Amino acid sequence: MQKIEATSPEALSADLTAQNIAQLKALFPELLTESANGVALNVDVLKALVGDATASDAEEKYGLNWHGKRRARQLALTPSTGTLRPCVDESVDWDTTQNLMIEGDNLEVLKLLQKSYSGKVKLIYIDPPYNTGKDFVYPDNFQDNIKNYLELTGQVEGGRKISSNTEASGRFHTDWLNMMYPRLKLARNLLREDGVMFVSIDENELENLLRMGNEIFGEENYVGLIAAQLNPRGRHLDRFLARTHEYLCVFAKDAESNALYSIAKDERMAAEYRKEDDRGKFRELELRNRNPAFNRLTRPNLYYPIYVDPNTGSVSIERSVQYSIEVFPKNSEGSDSCWTWGKEKLAAEKSIVSGRQVADGGWRINRKDYLVDEDGKSAMTLPKALWIDKSFNNDLGKKAIQELFDKTVFDFPKSPAFVAKTIEIGSESNDLVLDFFGGSGTTGQSVMAQNVADGGNRHYILVQLPEPLDPENKDQKTAADFCDQIGKPRTIAELTKECLRRAGTKVKSDNPMFAGDTGFRVFKLDTSNIQAWNPDRDNLEKTLLDHEEHILSGRTEADIMYELLLKLGLDLCVPIETKIIDPQMTQIGADKVKTNPQITQMGADKGNSKNDDLMDFNLRKSASSADKNGFEVHAIGGGVLLACLAERITVVDVEALAQGIVAWRKELAPAGDTTCVFRDSAFENDIAKSNLAAILEQYGIRNVRSL
Repeated sequence: MQKIEATSPEALSADLTAQNIAQLKALFPELLTESANGVALNVDVLKALVGDATASDAEEKYGLNWHGKRRARQLALTPSTGTLRPCVDESVDWDTTQNLMIEGDNLEVLKLLQKSYSGKVKLIYIDPPYNTGKDFVYPDNFQDNIKNYLELTGQVEGGRKISSNTEASGRFHTDWLNMMYPRLKLARNLLREDGVMFVSIDENELENLLRMGNEIFGEENYVGLIAAQLNPRGRHLDRFLARTHEYLCVFAKDAESNALYSIAKDERMAAEYRKEDDRGKFRELELRNRNPAFNRLTRPNLYYPIYVDPNTGSVSIERSVQYSIEVFPKNSEGSDSCWTWGKEKLAAEKSIVSGRQVADGGWRINRKDYLVDEDGKSAMTLPKALWIDKSFNNDLGKKAIQELFDKTVFDFPKSPAFVAKTIEIGSESNDLVLDFFGGSGTTGQSVMAQNVADGGNRHYILVQLPEPLDPENKDQKTAADFCDQIGKPRTIAELTKECLRRAGTKVKSDNPMFAGDTGFRVFKLDTSNIQAWNPDRDNLEKTLLDHEEHILSGRTEADIMYELLLKLGLDLCVPIETKIIDPQMTQIGADKVKTNPQITQMGADKGNSKNDDLMDFNLRKSASSADKNGFEVHAIGGGVLLACLAERITVVDVEALAQGIVAWRKELAPAGDTTCVFRDSAFENDIAKSNLAAILEQYGIRNVRSL
């Protein structure tokens, strides 16, 4: 039975460096060599493979560089040792919801989500700090970011003061870039291949964001820049120009997959596609070219007669008894025009072309224009790069917050309509949306609103730092006082959760027929449940006793369960079934059980009296350690993961427990292999541990772990 230690891969978030090395090895195995520090990259071989002209390690090269960039890249690649602890009492509709609100440093949370959500997110929208000199900037710690996070948020003593990033610091842009780079790097991994990312920004870091985004996503995946008028009166601090707009930078995981364009929507145009046949929805367009610049003289090859069957309206390019009506393209003044199609295309597509007699006795030639063509491409108009709709104004974002709270607890929240627009053009009905600068919770509110609008079933993941609110700060006093009123800690994350609760209630109140998901599960970032080996060299005896239990004190079964989900790559909303296995059930016959004789004889070989007493464990008559209700076993993902986190498993419990697990797994019939996990300290001795693993392996469960 393999034990999961604090440093085991199963206890860490995804090791992106190892994944990168594995990909390189698969493509170019000759690149990798060994060094004193382990696997190394042979740069000379790399140059030989791609050519000296394209492989350069020179300092002077085109790109965005700043002090700390290498460290920022390392931060993205360093696995997290943390976990996410479930908070059922702070959640809404825990048992049924598929939405997540995660309280914690978004860098660590993004790392922890890598195994479970890599390649699953369709749309990311973020509204990060604009770097105005007042916004909070995350001072990441390369050595121990979890400890750094707990100190910064006041959860442990000895924390540093959170300060603004002022231009006088000399690292104004550098600090912001170091904060954003690893987060964007990790966020890209979570996107689906057809995923898209929207980033709100103003002029302060626009240029840096574009260059950084092009480096992370690739210039070929830069979709474009949207200018959105969010403040028609201009900002009150503007000196020379009234800046009425902000920007949305749009990047795709893979622009070739038409991440944005394939589902681009225009409501006015969509309304025109009212007719439908076997090929799908369509509208009718005139085949005549309405542009006056195109006519018989400028496009002579597009000027020709089309013949119509007056009985059916079908068309032909040749006259016959059936196709007797001759029609030439004429403009509204009766002059010669031209068609939009040539003869060859008309002959190939004549089944979707028809003639119709109009009021003056003449004939009009129409064609069907399908909403989605045969290649799956949408005929919709592309989203515009200039957004000036009044519903996008920031004042309406503030008004939306006031409607929920009867006061302004956020200074500059985005309008729900503005965020909903990104969701409308960037996602479809069952997609997953991520916002790791959750703030006022507007993205969650907008997901619910868009689901109401189009009957969708989108879900969201929001991440927000529990940034402390200072009641002595006039800009934070209202928010801090509100937290006091509702009996919650004074943090922005508490406001985010309260926004989501109230927004969900409002959605149901305003739309009583809406049966969509308005709940959310709350998780909080914390250190791993698995206790790391941290010896006190002055008191080794106490250290050994403290580490006899490998799970941190105060952690619940639910805490452990959800860490297993994260570290094994399962969805945090995956169904979990629980079953009680009766320890008194009939045991598997001793003749069928493959025990480990080395473990069984261990006590005899070493003269260990305790193990001597246990050699013939099948005949032992001690009582089972399971309580009268039996062992509680959890099945996750239909049996992909089975976990029994009982605190005590004796030798005589093993057969009954193993038999119950084997029988339940057979009943569940999981699609893949099953991983079975137990609490390491629960086993009475190594005999119980070894034989439980042996029985499970005998019945096909080979991945057995303890923690």
